[in-house]
Amino acid sequence: MAKGGFRGMPGGMNQAAMMKQAQKMQQEMLRIQEELENKTYSSASGGGMVTATVSGKHQLLGLEIKPEAVDPDDVEMLQDMIIAAVNEAFRAAEADSANSMSRLTGGLNLGGLF
Repeated sequence: MAKGGFRGMPGGMNQAAMMKQAQKMQQEMLRIQEELENKTYSSASGGGMVTATVSGKHQLLGLEIKPEAVDPDDVEMLQDMIIAAVNEAFRAAEADSANSMSRLTGGLNLGGLF
């Protein structure tokens, strides 16, 4: 390797500059992860009869069920609405996380590196 950098690297970026850039990216990634963990995501199902709220840490924080959604003769419908609301809230959290990380990495797929 030639002194001062890698062949074919834009602007003759050297190892020290690459390491500094990688450290900066890692710090930014940690900041974004912490932000995402502190966010909450809500989703409703059944026309708003059931609302689930989850955290960025993938924990169920709240579950609201309107009284009129409770029909003792149709418990399965209520169960389905709960599952749908919780799963959609988790999907929203995951999509936000993927979008935030994609913006940071410029769309590069780092394969779980961070």
